[in-house]
Order: sequence, then C-alpha cells, then structure tokens
Amino acid sequence: MVDGVVEPILEVSGLVKYYPLTQGILIKKQIGAVKAVDGVDFALDKGETLGIVGESGCGKSTVAKMLVNLERPTAGSIRYKGEDITKLSGRALKTVRRNIQMVFQDPYTSLNPRMTVGDIIGEPYEIHPDAVPKGDRRKRVRELLDVVGLNPEYINRYPHQFSGGQRQRIGIARALALRPEVIVADEPVSALDVSVQAQVINLLDRLQNDFDLSYVFIAHDLSIVRHISDRVGVMYLGRIVEIGKDEEIYGHATHPYTQALLSAVPVPDPEARARRERIILSGDVPSPTNIPSGCRFRTRCWKAEERCALEVPLLAVPAVFRLAPGPAAHDSACHFAEEKRVVPPEEQAPGVLDDLGNGGA
Repeated sequence: MVDGVVEPILEVSGLVKYYPLTQGILIKKQIGAVKAVDGVDFALDKGETLGIVGESGCGKSTVAKMLVNLERPTAGSIRYKGEDITKLSGRALKTVRRNIQMVFQDPYTSLNPRMTVGDIIGEPYEIHPDAVPKGDRRKRVRELLDVVGLNPEYINRYPHQFSGGQRQRIGIARALALRPEVIVADEPVSALDVSVQAQVINLLDRLQNDFDLSYVFIAHDLSIVRHISDRVGVMYLGRIVEIGKDEEIYGHATHPYTQALLSAVPVPDPEARARRERIILSGDVPSPTNIPSGCRFRTRCWKAEERCALEVPLLAVPAVFRLAPGPAAHDSACHFAEEKRVVPPEEQAPGVLDDLGNGGA
C-alpha cells in the first residue's frame, strides 16, 4: 500500500513479444518478426477476475504464457506485488512461480497420460518440497480432488479414465496444489462441451472465494467472459483496444471492434434481435508480420479516415466520456470512439452458463 492506495497484485506494462522470422540454412538472416504481443498494459487487483478476449491469433495466449514465465517477453515488465518478475531467475523466480499458476486450454494434452491423477496433482510438491511434508502429500492430493468435485478414491486412476470436464478439474486441482494467489486460465472451457462449461465456470467462481484467488481469464467467447469477469480487456492484433468493468464493456462499448463482437452475441428474444444492429466486419485480420500503420483495426473499420492511418490511437478515456463523464467511462483506443447501444444483459442469451449447476463434469 502506497499513500493509502492498494497496489495491484499483478501489473503488466508495455509487454511485447516478437518472434523473429529468418531465412537461410547455414547462415540464418532475420527478415522480419511476428509481433504476437505489441505493447499490452493492464493491472489485476487482489480477488479480481480480469477477462481478456479476442479472436484467435490476437496474442492473448502469448500474454498468458508470459505471465507464468513459459515465454520470456521481448520488452516490458510484469510486476507481481511490485517486483518485476521478468528480471528474476533461479530461486527467486521459483518462489514467484509457485504463487502464479496456470490452467491450460486442452485438458487432453496438458495431463501426462503415463502418470496417475495422484502423481499429476502432487507433482508440484516434488518441485517445491517445502510446500507440504512428504508424509502428508497423498492426503493433500485427496483433499484437492474433493475440493474440485472429484472422488478422492480416483487418486490412482489415469487421465484416459476421465471425461474432458473431469480432466479439467484435475488440471485445476494441480494449479491449486501450491496455494497460489494468481491463476492464469488460458481458455479453460473452450475444449469442453457447452453443457460442461457452466459447471467448470461455477467451480472456478467458488474456488476464487474459498482460496482468495485472483484470475486472469483468457477466452474468445464474450458470453463466457461476462459470467466470471469483473473487468474485461478486448485484444486485437497484439494490443488491448478497450478495457473496463464488465458492465461498461457489455453495456457501453465504444471501440468499433468491441461493438462488432457484441453485435454477434445471440439474442433469444425475436423482438430484441430485430431491434439490434448487426455489424459485419469486412476483410481478414492482418498478418502480425505486417501490421497496418496507425490504428491496426482501420483496415476492417467502417469509421476509418486518413487520421487512422497516420496516428496510433491511445488507450484512454474517449471524448464521449470526457465531455459527459459518468459511471460508464472507461479506456478505449479509437480516434472516433462513441458510445453505442449494445445488447444489455437482460436481453442477452442466457444459454447454458445461466444455469450454473454443480453436477459432475
């Protein structure tokens, strides 16, 4: 706490990740770079869930990997409780890693098929032997299985003996093993059946309260993110183009890209569907090796003007809110940002996620 202000538990500033493109066999020459992440900034408060959404290839999964140090950033900083973890190594980095854990997208490939569930969940204790006394580890694994809604008697089974939803629960139990403070969930329900997604989302929500967790929740589905996130950041081609509280994004989106995504959310009410303007984006997402000048969304934007090709829009509170400030004010990276009526929560499709059951997955 600085001067009465609580510092974020996680703070990302100017995060960049470039992958070099080379040619040649014996003598390799760099001819360009894939700009997967190109200047991302956000903060995560303790006990908060930040949802990061965007199309495939926008860089959100690369951000997730950098947060848990599976990828080293090209530039920028990731501060955990004020300390830049990108500069750590050895024992100091190992200590931080136990406090920031990850739940992976695919429960079929993220679990070693040759290990039992007990060994998978207990593996972190081999890396951090001081976390739990050796004699208590099997007991702790059983407790974790129970916490995520699985029978503790399954401890000696193998991953192939479980359904997709159950495997993801095993992955969640593994992430909880070291009692982390932050969990990065990289599209944790995208590989699951729709009927199972609600159960896993409900589980994550309960665990957040029980274990005082902070989440970075990565997804491409806006309806899923809405059900779990306190704030939402929308990514496009390596950058966050709009970020704010969930009610600000879903009710008062100002960036054209966000507005287009929200216009595609299914609406069950025929009258509400008829009143809504559907925004169809033209063209494809540009290659991250050849990003457009100025605003990187301008090649698909119906508002684009000459200024958009010359000036990079800043992620800041747009004029529409500066002129008439209110509770919906939030940051947006658009020269011509304007508040546009989108589908309010009461008109959005309830879908399976509104039926938050606790059945087995």
